[in-house]
Amino acid sequence: MSDITNFLSAWAAAERTRDVAFLEDRLTGDFVGVGPLGFELSKAAWLARHDGDALKYETFDVDDMHVRTHGPVAIVTARQTAVGTFQGHPLPEVLRDTLLLSSARGTWQLAGIHMSFVAGTPGAPPGPTAPAAPR
Repeated sequence: MSDITNFLSAWAAAERTRDVAFLEDRLTGDFVGVGPLGFELSKAAWLARHDGDALKYETFDVDDMHVRTHGPVAIVTARQTAVGTFQGHPLPEVLRDTLLLSSARGTWQLAGIHMSFVAGTPGAPPGPTAPAAPR
């Protein structure tokens, strides 16, 4: 499993440093990223996030990884922590990610990611509240 965690550490470094060549090689052709607000990004759109200055990361890391493998597929849940901005707006600092990896080419590639807010963390919307008591 260290090859998977090593791959994800390298992926996080590529996101942080805008290493589009690494990302181009290590995202599958049919990659789909689902953001915490439910939007979907194709591989081309994911890579385009690094064009220009709209997306800026000061930090970007993944940890707290839980890996399950099923043959050439790995499903990983992880905590993503980042400090940065998109179009001048702060990014959520903590997300819970579900990552789908494939080793069909003999090396791990990222086929998909689904990100969710973590309630109570900076940048996340407020968590659910109890319904108001009837009057």
